[in-house]
Amino acid sequence: MQAAWMIAASLFFAGMGVCIKFASGSFGPLEVVFYRGVISVVFIGVLARSRGVSLRTHVPMMHVWRNVVGVASLVAWFYAIANLPLSTAITLNYMSGIWIAAFVIGGTLAMGQLADVRRQGPLILTVMAGFAGVILLLRPTLEQNQLFAGLVGLLGSLMAALAYMQVAALGRVGEPETRTVFYFSLAALLAGGLGMLALGAHTLATWQALWLLPMGLLAALGQLCMTRAYTHGSTIVVANLQYSGIVFGALFGLTLFGDHIPPLGWLGMALIIACGMAATVLRARALPNPPAEEF
Repeated sequence: MQAAWMIAASLFFAGMGVCIKFASGSFGPLEVVFYRGVISVVFIGVLARSRGVSLRTHVPMMHVWRNVVGVASLVAWFYAIANLPLSTAITLNYMSGIWIAAFVIGGTLAMGQLADVRRQGPLILTVMAGFAGVILLLRPTLEQNQLFAGLVGLLGSLMAALAYMQVAALGRVGEPETRTVFYFSLAALLAGGLGMLALGAHTLATWQALWLLPMGLLAALGQLCMTRAYTHGSTIVVANLQYSGIVFGALFGLTLFGDHIPPLGWLGMALIIACGMAATVLRARALPNPPAEEF
């Protein structure tokens, strides 16, 4: 089920990306972050109330850390999109899976569990092979004058990996998904709102504003599914299945925007799907809760 939750999250996030693409003609990145936060806060607040889930937390500093790295990752992601070719920015963002694999290996070695590293070796290789599929599909490029933006994008993927691992940690201390997503949405609202106060905002009296509502709802649903996947599933498997968002995005681009997918792109998609399936099978043969995943 955790694999299904992550695939559903990737689908929701890809749909959110379509909405952002339609709305981007009238709204800047920080405005998008703000409206995404507003809509998600309202939606998650209503959902929490209907489920009887309290928004009071006993681990506020864990949420603070998750939100700091999560919002920083989001800002770096938008900066990379604005200053790099889209394929390069997306590829850098999806390097978070590689960072997670590195953290898992490092955590296992630090605990002296070398046998677990050997046991999870094939699983970690699927993450790297899946990232190779991402490169085949997106074919990223980087010019010399784009090195700073590339470093920002790389730093953003590192922040994203830390945020995902903190999501898993919050789940393991008993925080419900709705509470975790609510506080992240609130942080996005505040960060985007401060940015709008500093840089100004555009009017909502435009047809592109109609895309903001489904964008916020899809973002909230994606966050809920992603949080549930990282909370209850294997960190490495979930990180690998996250690459499926690239496949959904490419298919949306093909059907909605007439994007062309070359043969290498289709090969990359097949590799991403195969690695996701392999990771799920390999994880089923591993320990149910390896020490390296307890962060």
